[in-house]
This record gives sequence, C-alpha cells and structure tokens, in this order.
Amino acid sequence: MSNSKLCWPTPNGRPGLVPTLSLLACILLLAISAPAVELDFGRIVTAIPRMLAFAGNLLVLPDWEYLPILAKNILQTIEMTFLATSIALVISLPLGVLAAKNTSPHPAVFHATRNLLSLMRALPELVWALVFVSAVGLGPLPGIMALSFVTVGFMGKFFAESIEVVDQRQLEGVVAQGASWLQLRTFAHFPQAFPDFVGTVMYVLDHNLRAAAILGLVGAGGIGYDLVMAMRMFDYDRLLPIALSIYIVVTLLDRASDHFRMRMI
Repeated sequence: MSNSKLCWPTPNGRPGLVPTLSLLACILLLAISAPAVELDFGRIVTAIPRMLAFAGNLLVLPDWEYLPILAKNILQTIEMTFLATSIALVISLPLGVLAAKNTSPHPAVFHATRNLLSLMRALPELVWALVFVSAVGLGPLPGIMALSFVTVGFMGKFFAESIEVVDQRQLEGVVAQGASWLQLRTFAHFPQAFPDFVGTVMYVLDHNLRAAAILGLVGAGGIGYDLVMAMRMFDYDRLLPIALSIYIVVTLLDRASDHFRMRMI
C-alpha cells in the first residue's frame, strides 16, 4: 500500500495564499450579489414539484396532423442556420485577418476592426431580428440577416485569436522564401489555424441552430413561433414533438461536427 497522500502542487503541499484569498473573494462577491438577481434556494426547492407536474403534462400523444407542418418549419430553421453561417463565414474570415495583431496591416485597422466585431456581437440575435423585421418585414430573411450579423462578430473574433497563436517559426520560414503578404497569410497562417477554424464553425453552427429556433418569436421564421405559441397555449401534444425535433437536430449536428473536426485535425 502506498503511503502517499493527496496534496497541492506546492512546495509545502498546502494551497497557496493568493489562490485561496482569490477564491474566497469570489465566493464572497457571489454571496453579496445573490440578492440582486433574486437568487433564493428556497424558491428553487419549492418549484421542483411544479416543474415535475409540467414535465408530466408532456407525456401525451403527439398531434399527428401537426407533424408535416413541424417538418417544414424545422427544415426552414436548419436552412436558416446553414445559410446564415455560410454568409458569416465569408465575411468574418477577412475581418478576422484584419483583427489579428500579427496579420493586421496597421494598428488603426486592428483597433477599428476589433471595435466593429465587438459592436456586432454586443446585442443578441433576437434584438437584431426585431431591427431587421422592421426593415424588411416578416419571414426567414430577417432571421438570416440577424444570425449572420451576430455570427460575423463572434467568428471574426475567434478567427483572429486563432491566427494570433500560430507558430512564428513557420512564418519566418515562409518569409525567408520571399513570400508576399498574401502568400504569408495563405500558406503559413491559415494552415496552422485551420483546425481551430473548423472547430469554431462547428460550434457556431450548433449555436445558430438553437438561436434560429427562437427567432420565430418576433416573426423571423423557423420553428420558434410554434414553440412559443405551444407553450403559451399549453398545447402539450405539439410542444413535445417540437422539443424532440430540436433535440434530434442539435444532437445529429453535434455528432457530425465531432466526426468532421477529427478528420480535419
């Protein structure tokens, strides 16, 4: 039997003073700020029976006549997701290059692009969907526009961060061969950052699918309107198929993204 004991990775085997004080300070701040968000564990405990009662209402036979409409709306949600992500990918890739410190042509361009990307992701998709609905009317188009707009902000930031952490030694080797500015980005930066690019795109696809599922709340297409109305009208025979369809699509996309990303890596 080994006599070794579990201990902290410090010279004396005890937790460090600074990490301990930092952790205690965070716990204290969370405890102080809890009333501001009305965090009440008593309310959470008393809400459990009502949550179970709501879940029990879902155990009903689905509305079979609604299934064709469900298939059409969930397909529209998927189309919105892929189209918005594709549009954002084309726009965010050059913005990511301009927003990376090691690829931006000038500090002014770097800061301007970073601020633009921050502005684009500052508000959620639902708010931008309201803006675009007021501009172009109801339907999937404002939903696609809102998803694309916010996605450019996120993907541009992720792409820039992936480019900034590439191995500088490979860049020096390409520069030594007399590569131009564009060739350096194409043959040195992008190949190294490509696995991160793929992971980012797959994550954004997953996020956009769930975001597109709720944009129908403001008339921006997809399954969101049916989901919200089913909850408001207590149409449990429709609510369960909608929730299951969203879960199945998200799960399939997650499995496909894992497989695709591993092949790329």
